[in-house]
Amino acid sequence: MRGNDGEVIDACLAWAAAGHRFALLTVLTTYGASPRPAGALAAIRDDGRIVGSVSGGCVEDDLVDEVRGGWLASAERPLLRVFGRDAGERARYRLPCGNTLRVAVEPRCDLEQLAQIQHLLHQQKLVRREVDMTSGASRLREVGEAGPLEERARGFAITLGPRYRALLIGGGEIGCYLAPLLGTLGFSVALCDPRAEYADGWDLTDAPVSRAMPDDWIVAQAADARSAVLALSHDPKLDDLALMEALKTPAFYVGAVGSAANNAARRQRLLEFGVTAAEAARLHGPIGLDIGSRTPAEIAVSIAADLIAHLRRPAAACATANARLPSDRSTLSGLF
Repeated sequence: MRGNDGEVIDACLAWAAAGHRFALLTVLTTYGASPRPAGALAAIRDDGRIVGSVSGGCVEDDLVDEVRGGWLASAERPLLRVFGRDAGERARYRLPCGNTLRVAVEPRCDLEQLAQIQHLLHQQKLVRREVDMTSGASRLREVGEAGPLEERARGFAITLGPRYRALLIGGGEIGCYLAPLLGTLGFSVALCDPRAEYADGWDLTDAPVSRAMPDDWIVAQAADARSAVLALSHDPKLDDLALMEALKTPAFYVGAVGSAANNAARRQRLLEFGVTAAEAARLHGPIGLDIGSRTPAEIAVSIAADLIAHLRRPAAACATANARLPSDRSTLSGLF
């Protein structure tokens, strides 16, 4: 979902600052089953330390051995590594039947360029990186939307993006389970709850808490197409304020907990407070996939699964979500 773009770039810069050399790895194509998609990043330090992955563990050992063996000292230009050319290689690397993996390995990276990527990702920007495999040269340009990895005659182009964000309203029990779960999935998580009885007890350091009013907080967060807004407080005074602002943003998912009846009433209230019919139609509720969840922890799992579905297969996820709604809820260029 997040890939691991920021994590890998951060590690490369930290390693370079400490005097280490490293190789940057990019998955170009996969054929057959693969745990890592085209565009996935990894990096290997000169002592063999690795961040990210290109195959989920199948070929990393060989790549690490090559780097430890001194390959970085002599390599000047990017190298294309192909794994799984035949049945013997697929067996050796434990690749699924029929799978082939192609990886670009860059032994020299422009550190100033990596620092620029890091800055843009921290600013929630998308950046397109274009690499010439024959010379090792690369260039950047900021882009407005994500695009797939593109192979070209002399190299490839890849869009690098910041972490997806989850903006939670309400620090109750569901939020306490959901925040760390989303963190393990690569989301950057933040919470808003002006109620002292919840904010005072929030102790998840990786998910900062704000005591601002939810509508003001959502405006300040500037939710974008890589953001999800989840109203979890069960308090209409808080949830509705957040949703009124969130539905005006490009957030890829805006939803609220509650029963079908409660969410139907919520949509009607939002319409009365100036939310347009098109904006109200974007509201997901009840949120979460229907997995029979009952406990707060199970509900958190269902919500996380719903977010993954919308990121991985947006059209199918939306169709599935709409299909399970009761009918009465309708009221509501070349390189270089």
